[in-house]
Amino acid sequence: MSANLDLAACRQQLASASLWRRGGKVTRVTGLTIEARGLKAAIGELCHIYNNGAAPVVAEVVGFREEVTLLMPLGELEGIGPGCRVTAAGQGHLVPVGKELMGRVLDGLGRPMDGRPLAGEDFRPVSNSPPHPLERRRIKEVLATGVKAIDALLTCGCGQRVGIFAGSGVGKSTLLGMIARHSTADINVIALIGERGREVRDFIEGDLGAEGLARSVVVVATSDRPALVRIKGAFTATAIAEYFRDQGKNVLLMMDSLTRFAIAQREVGLAIGEPPATRGYTPSVFASLPRLVERAGNGARGSITGLYTVLVEGDDMNEPVADTVRGLLDGHIVLSRKLAAGNHYPAIDVLASTSRLMPEITSREQQERAGYLRELLAAYQEAADLIEIGAYQRGSNPRVDAALRYYDAIKSFLRQDLGEYYDFDATLAGLASLFS
Repeated sequence: MSANLDLAACRQQLASASLWRRGGKVTRVTGLTIEARGLKAAIGELCHIYNNGAAPVVAEVVGFREEVTLLMPLGELEGIGPGCRVTAAGQGHLVPVGKELMGRVLDGLGRPMDGRPLAGEDFRPVSNSPPHPLERRRIKEVLATGVKAIDALLTCGCGQRVGIFAGSGVGKSTLLGMIARHSTADINVIALIGERGREVRDFIEGDLGAEGLARSVVVVATSDRPALVRIKGAFTATAIAEYFRDQGKNVLLMMDSLTRFAIAQREVGLAIGEPPATRGYTPSVFASLPRLVERAGNGARGSITGLYTVLVEGDDMNEPVADTVRGLLDGHIVLSRKLAAGNHYPAIDVLASTSRLMPEITSREQQERAGYLRELLAAYQEAADLIEIGAYQRGSNPRVDAALRYYDAIKSFLRQDLGEYYDFDATLAGLASLFS
């Protein structure tokens, strides 16, 4: 018995000595970054900062400068001072995964926010590699969203990645809630990144509802959380979606918003000394965006369909984040402030939106009807000024005449109340009946 105790004590001393060899001390805190000397840790590794017996502060290694290790906290900086001991944990950030996550609300680090304990079946690293390009199955199956304007004219496939581009207050969260409740996906993983704290409960109880929450996992990193936690929230949600994809499920990953993820990455980049580039965004922002969105898509089993909202500044569709994301995704849905002002919801600007995979997953008849509807909308918009002042003479342009004949029916078809739901077959039947 004594020999066993001595052996256990010896092992503990060796482990402690190994930990101390990897330890260091805080030498400086500047803005969001903590500088430590003597610390042996790799990029992405978690560390613990101790101060006078208080609970340790968890931080992550984000860079190096000569012999100085740069860390950013995953909590508050209060209590950290010169000489505080820093030890490396020996691993990166892991998130619990399993069936118990269904219907749960987690913070950006994967910890429960709803007051109930969480014992995951397994743990997954937050930072994973995207599936190998040649191991991705081609997208052949339609993912119905329950929203007529999307299913009829911007049809999405299982494994597709789509951006929802809009300014503030145009209805992005409401549209996400409608899709979460009525889509044909097996599981929803919803990431609320950089949202106002007041809006989180409004979204969960109002837009998502009990029905939507029961088949969802919600990850929340509000705007008051440290920048690194907001970044982690996006990767945590993606890692959870990857777990369910590996189980053979069709997962719908919704992230609101990708712009606030980019802003958090910019904060981290500027804090560790990266040079600002376009509109102050650092190079790491444009490197992290594809690393995040490429993890969605089809795998060898299952799929992750990504819906990423992009908050465009001043409704400028060509601002840096919107322009970059548009080139990374497989389609974009643009919400119009003008349509929202006219009480047209969902405020989807059909002519400015596109789904790159629609021709591959829809029938020829649907494509022809959707194309004809677009033509009529475009013709009406071109002649809108003349029509509004009564100067247009019927018979001047056959295409405009047809647009006038069907315009009210088209607008009615594209409108949809918050509580309304249409399955894919009903949507196609409604599209066909427009021109019958």
